[in-house]
Amino acid sequence: MMSHARGLALERFRWIGGHADVWQIFRDPGALAAVVRGLAGPFRDDGVTAVCGIESRGFLLGAAVAVELGVGFVAVRKGEGIFPGEKVTRRSDPDYRGTRQELRLQRAAVGPGDRVMLVDDWIETGSQASAVRSMVEECGGQWAGCSVVVDQTTSARRADLAVRSIVTAAELPAWDGQS
Repeated sequence: MMSHARGLALERFRWIGGHADVWQIFRDPGALAAVVRGLAGPFRDDGVTAVCGIESRGFLLGAAVAVELGVGFVAVRKGEGIFPGEKVTRRSDPDYRGTRQELRLQRAAVGPGDRVMLVDDWIETGSQASAVRSMVEECGGQWAGCSVVVDQTTSARRADLAVRSIVTAAELPAWDGQS
């Protein structure tokens, strides 16, 4: 299952203007379904009770993985958009662009007894995942780990955040400087 997802993710990956583009995975229903199964797979028998996803690609992938696992979805919002109720917030450490994100999670969405995983398209520094883990734990939840399409983080951060991936950044085709 993971190898099928890996092949489809690599086949649909593109560089556009030097930026990684995984959006073609979303456009192909077969690839999307395989990637969702691949993201869910490592955590299928891990007692996960909720899946977190960070706005925006994490919303799409995380909600789909939650459905695949038969559990609920917990949104993690960035910035100032409407998000009713009491929230837990964290300002992430700088990401790969040096940007710090203000992340918000509804306090009532995670509680004691929850085992929560994070799903996203890409992890590089792990700054946002670490902030989400801190919020989950503040709410009384237990961190199960992180499942991503592309892993570009360090081995220490990968172990710390329990990251599982479909592909590593090293497996991606090199940017040719043209597209």
